[in-house]
Amino acid sequence: MAKHIVKQGDCIESIAFEKGFFWETIWNLPENAELKLERKDPNVLLAGDQVFIPDKREKTDVCATEQRHRFRRKGVPSMLRIVLEDEEHKPRTGVQYTLEIDGQLFSGETDAEGRLQHPMPPDAKGGKLIIGTGDDQEEHELQLGNIDPIAEISGVQARLNNLGFDCGEVDGVLNAKTRTAVERFQQEYSLPVSGEIDQETRENLKQVYGC
Repeated sequence: MAKHIVKQGDCIESIAFEKGFFWETIWNLPENAELKLERKDPNVLLAGDQVFIPDKREKTDVCATEQRHRFRRKGVPSMLRIVLEDEEHKPRTGVQYTLEIDGQLFSGETDAEGRLQHPMPPDAKGGKLIIGTGDDQEEHELQLGNIDPIAEISGVQARLNNLGFDCGEVDGVLNAKTRTAVERFQQEYSLPVSGEIDQETRENLKQVYGC
């Protein structure tokens, strides 16, 4: 059994992928029960968290000779899911998009719920989403596996940035720009406008963002 110290951008899926395990194996270890209780979401860890990694067990697969076999590790790849909404929070259906993840390109249209989803490597760090065509294109930078817990100011900043409420640099400081972004979010979602990151704001932000 070994300890992995979480770095910025790590999540249980990327750690498990790097170490050669299924993410459920790592997440459900009794030694990680306290971390699981505190973070609740395997995709949202904080730099400095400790994740216990079990010792590897050798596994032997016997194959008939002169035959070709294809093996795929269960749980790989991960899935990226995004929901597009308009200013009234209604789904943007049938919108053309291009998605780039670590150099891989995908394209398609959003479904009736405004959703798009594509497989991605568990250790993917960033991407770009281009919505629409021609002069109506929108371009969004994506941070993948780089979201701190919602309890941290940095976690609030990253979620607000990805939702289009500009906080500037994700630095964990409740500065004037972050307060303005919080106010805009509170106004947009009919919350008391204070610029403070209270529990109601955190819960609504987590629900809107999805984690």
